[in-house]
Amino acid sequence: MNAEYRIALVELSHVPQILDIYAPFVLNTTASFETEVPDLEVFAERVQSYAAQAPWLVAVHGDQVLGYAYATAHRSRGAYQWNQEVTVYVHPDHRKKGIATTLYQKLLQLLTHMGYTKALAIITLPNDASIGFHENLGFQHIGDMPDIGFKFGKWHSTSWWHLPIQPSKVIPGKIGTIESIRHLVG
Repeated sequence: MNAEYRIALVELSHVPQILDIYAPFVLNTTASFETEVPDLEVFAERVQSYAAQAPWLVAVHGDQVLGYAYATAHRSRGAYQWNQEVTVYVHPDHRKKGIATTLYQKLLQLLTHMGYTKALAIITLPNDASIGFHENLGFQHIGDMPDIGFKFGKWHSTSWWHLPIQPSKVIPGKIGTIESIRHLVG
């Protein structure tokens, strides 16, 4: 726990600030392949849907959301259920303060506790900062998908990274619920 902020499970009251953090990534970067900023109602439904299945965390200082991280199902087929795709976004005024690392570490801890076996990160290229960030957390490069997304008038490639968070040589158990990890979030 950092004295300047705390990590919490997302609440509906956080959603407008989360959308404010996310919108510039949609409008100005290829970090997100979304091409239009979702409206608040659609985004709130997305947050609630994701947060019911896997952790969606916020770093907050008082009532201000500094950043957020979340996990979502990698794919819908049953055999993939033990994998989660992870993402983190931090408000530009609060970058380079360790918030993204703290959010990711807590997210990975919670995913491990819930019984997930692998975290996946998909990074639009080029993005040396994100690659370095994921390498520092132990993620390993597993491949690239060339020219997979079209945004801002050109094709973009992605780099795929994974972090084994549980042994994958054993038969996995049942995935835990959000309620099973609520006590682990300060």
